[in-house]
Order: sequence, then structure tokens, then C-alpha cells
Amino acid sequence: MALVRDRRQLNLKLPLPEISDRRPRFPLPLPPTTTSATATSTTTTTTAADLEKLQVLGHGNGGTVYKVRHKHTSAIYALKVVHGDGDPTVRRQVFREIEILRRTDSPFVVQCHGMFEKPCGDIAILMEYMDSGTLDSVLKGRGKFSERSLAGVAKQVLNGLNYLHSHKIVHRDIKPSNLLVNNKMEVKIADFGVSKIMCRTLDPCNSYVGTCAYMSPERFDPDTYGANYNGYAADIWSLGLTLMELYMGHFPFLPPGQRPDWATLMCAICFGEPPSLPEGSEKFRSFIECCLQKDSGKRWSASQLLTHPFVSISNSN
Repeated sequence: MALVRDRRQLNLKLPLPEISDRRPRFPLPLPPTTTSATATSTTTTTTAADLEKLQVLGHGNGGTVYKVRHKHTSAIYALKVVHGDGDPTVRRQVFREIEILRRTDSPFVVQCHGMFEKPCGDIAILMEYMDSGTLDSVLKGRGKFSERSLAGVAKQVLNGLNYLHSHKIVHRDIKPSNLLVNNKMEVKIADFGVSKIMCRTLDPCNSYVGTCAYMSPERFDPDTYGANYNGYAADIWSLGLTLMELYMGHFPFLPPGQRPDWATLMCAICFGEPPSLPEGSEKFRSFIECCLQKDSGKRWSASQLLTHPFVSISNSN
């Protein structure tokens, strides 16, 4: 079984090195998922037998995500398993995600505790568990978000994006279902399968990846807007649409209940005007406008948006 001892020193060359007893192992210490000041971590090497599967959190894209418990510490984690007989594209995305996660260390980005590859080809990633799921599941469960709640969401996601962008990482698939949340409303960016490490500040728009509904005009239609492509600005467009969806309760470009199709989205995003809030405070409307500029050069950066008056709402009484 392949072993990775430190996520910061992850070696992605395949095949990964085998250990003699061929048991799946994870790097430790694995910090307990508690905020107690007295919490301590262990330094004992753990095996897959030490992890108890509690429930399935979700299926999709060639794999399964489980909620698991460490039997000796009772710490809870999420275990993402991608099957070895799945789509090779999905496997490449998993290794891309690992490559991104090994570079990150931010409270606003989901933490990866380690990975291993089974002899059958299955790849597993042990990750931080967020007990409230995604912002998409929260929206479906409780309904629309208030402005103050969204100001807090925006501040945390912007801190995450500012961190990623400062390390030349673009996410390329910001949307409610890729933003994890816990019961304290702490929000963390997740799912880096289509993300990219930029070699330079501006990179050509040469790939059509991600979820088309949240793509910016220059990503959706590179023939028309490709000359202005900026991966960092594209993440900001996606954030603007995400916040609008959480506030309105449905995807901004379409009426409630209508499923988007490629042609409708293409016309709306590339040829129509950017969506605007039907209601809301002046600060919120201004913030959304700063995100949803069709000209990517006019969109505010993550660091600029962190200074926007709307973000400060989350700290006000």
C-alpha cells in the first residue's frame, strides 16, 4: 500500500512506493476535530482498520465520500475514495487535487490529512470533516441566506481565494456545492479537481473545465473573450453568482425551478447583461456588481473585495 507521510512533501510520481505489509496507512498526527483547548493529537501510525465508516456522505464523479471515525481518538474525518476502475480523467483530477492540497495551509481551505493508493487502484484521501455539508445543502435545507450571513460567507471565501491566488492557484469551479460549512458557519473551499497552478499571472484560456453555469464570459466563450482571460478574475465571477444564488434561492440567470442548458446559459452569460439583485442593500448590490463585470479587467480582486463595505456587515452588531 502506498504511503504519504506528510502532505507537504507529497510525491505524485506513480506508482507510489509500497510498504512491506501492504496495509493502507495514513500519516499522523491526525488532529482531533474539536476546538477544546486541552485537545491533543497522537503520534501513532494508523491503518485503515483504525477507521470506521459511519455513513456515506455522497456519490459522484467516479467515487464515494464517507464519514469515518478514528477508533482510538474518536476524531471524525471525511474519506474520499475514487475507484480504480473509474474514468482515467477522474483519477487525474484526484491527483491534481492532491497536488493542490499539499501546497495549501489555510483555515479557509479544507485540510487534507493524507492519502493512499490501494493495490486495486483505488485512491483515498483523508480530509477534514465539515458537519453541515455544503452551502448548497444548507440552502436546500433552510432556505435563502440573509445579507449578514452572506457577508460572513463572502469574507471567508474571499480569504480563501486571496490565499489561493497569492499562491498562484485558481480554483475554476467555485459554486455552492464546492464550499463546505460546519455548524459554526465556518466556510472552507473544497474540490480542487479542475483547479490549476498558474505559471504566470495571466494564462491563456485553453481549457473548458468546471461547471458551465458558474463560468465567466471569458471562460465560457474563449473565442470572443479569451484575450481578456484572467483565471483569478474568473473565480470572482463565480463567487458573485454563488452569493446571488444563496440570497435569491435559485440560480440567478434562470427563473426558479428551471434547469439550465448549455445554449440558454451561453446566450445569457455571453450576450446578456450580468444579473442584478432584485432587492437588497446598496452595499450588497455594489459588491455583486464588483464581482459580475463582464470585462474581467474591471472585476475587483479578492484582496480588493475584502475591503468592500459589504464584507464588514458580518462584524457589525
